[in-house]
This record gives sequence, C-alpha cells and structure tokens, in this order.
Amino acid sequence: MRRVAGLVAYDGTDFCGFQVQRQEPTVQGALEETLADLTGAFCRVSGAGRTDTGVHARGQVIAVEAPWRHSLTALRRAWNQRLPASILVRRLTEAPPGFHPRFSAAARTYRYTIWAPACGGESERRFPLVDRFAMMSPRRPDVEAMNGAARQLIGTHDFATFGQAPQGENTVRRIISLFWERVEESLPALDPFPVERLVLTMTANAFLRRMARNVAGSLLAVGLGAWQADELAAALKARDRGRSAPPLPPNGLVLERVRYAEFSDLFSAR
Repeated sequence: MRRVAGLVAYDGTDFCGFQVQRQEPTVQGALEETLADLTGAFCRVSGAGRTDTGVHARGQVIAVEAPWRHSLTALRRAWNQRLPASILVRRLTEAPPGFHPRFSAAARTYRYTIWAPACGGESERRFPLVDRFAMMSPRRPDVEAMNGAARQLIGTHDFATFGQAPQGENTVRRIISLFWERVEESLPALDPFPVERLVLTMTANAFLRRMARNVAGSLLAVGLGAWQADELAAALKARDRGRSAPPLPPNGLVLERVRYAEFSDLFSAR
C-alpha cells in the first residue's frame, strides 16, 4: 500500500459536489470508482475542500492509500484514462507522514468570475462560451465600492451570516485577502455591447458551506447599489443567515489553490 497526495482539477457542472453521496454523481465517487477499477481494491479518497454542487476546482488536493507497485507517473496516466473528461489528476506525489489534505491545510483560495457590461447599459444574461464557468451580470457593478466593502470582512470574524459550519457549530473563520479586479482582454471588443471580466479572489484559513458564494453575492449587492457598505458590516455583525444576500450561482466559483504551511513543498515545481 502506498499513500499518495494528488492535485486534481474538475468541471463540477455535472457533479453534486466533491464529497461522495448515495446515488448522486460526485467527484470523490468518480475518483474512488475508477481507482477501484484500476487496482481491484476500494480506496477511500480524502479531499481538501467539500466543494458544493456545480462548483469547479483547479487545485483540489487529495490523498489516498492504494495498492500500487509501479511509478506514480504510471498511476496518474492509468487513472486519468479511466476518469471522465471532466476530471483530471494533474499530479501525484508521495504523501509525507502526518499529511491530510483537509486538516493540514493552512489556507484555501477561491475565485468567482463575473462578466458584466463594460460601459453602462445591460448585457446578455447568458453567453455560451462562459456560462459553465462564470455568471453574467446584467449591469456593471462598482468595483471600487465592492472592494471598499470587502475590506470590512478581512480578518477573523464570526461568519454565521454567510454560511453554515460543515461540522459542529464553530462559524469563526479568518479571511486573509478578499478583492475584486478587472481582467484585461488582449483583443479589442467586437460586440455591440462590450463586456468585461471581473474576478473576486478570496483566501481564508477555511470556508463555511456556501460562504464563498454568499460573500460574493453580498459584495455584488454593494456593487450594484442594492446594499451600502455599512449594511454589509451590519449583516456580518448580526450572525444571522437571513441577513446575507442570495448566493451567486455555483458555476462561477473555482477552488484555485490549497496552501500548506508544514508541507509547503508538496507540489512545488520540479
């Protein structure tokens, strides 16, 4: 038996989240089923983040103990051949003693992508080339206002307004960084109503269930003028789930990276 750690990317559109569920397609379930087909043994896969239904990942971290006598390169290739096209094992390495993808993590980074009108007016509410991985905003939000409001959420707070604890009742989390930015395109817009890409990057020691999407939705409410910054601060202080703005759709959210302090060189470039 070899204990290995892996870096996994997936399009979460057709999955009911990462964590295995009975009679529902999940990323963890697909990883385990294909690995069992490959090795002839059931192997439990653990992950760093329990991404929700429809949420994607570029840097999900997993660990698994499996019977394998060959190289990890051969394991990765054989595993990927059996996995659906929407899941890719990007890298495998020997897991160091004491490593757990979730409990060893020091921070997680998510990104939420929005496409919005570049200058006034309204944009289309859907667009085939981005619908699986972004939300279309009908109006252009005020990025400066959203970033001003975001600064109120940075630090250690009780985020009960914006999510539920996956286990127990502790809803205190530490947001390390939180900011929106415009992503410049390399080609001039050809559309009669040009759009721009806005990306929210959020890094925290851990996230509550739906916390990332609720925070993104509440900041967008500020950007569209439905909320003022002080209303966001009051909602945070209330510790009441009913005070959050509606969560943004899952398709715009990607788990980008998981950082480990003790195992900082786990997936370093080689």
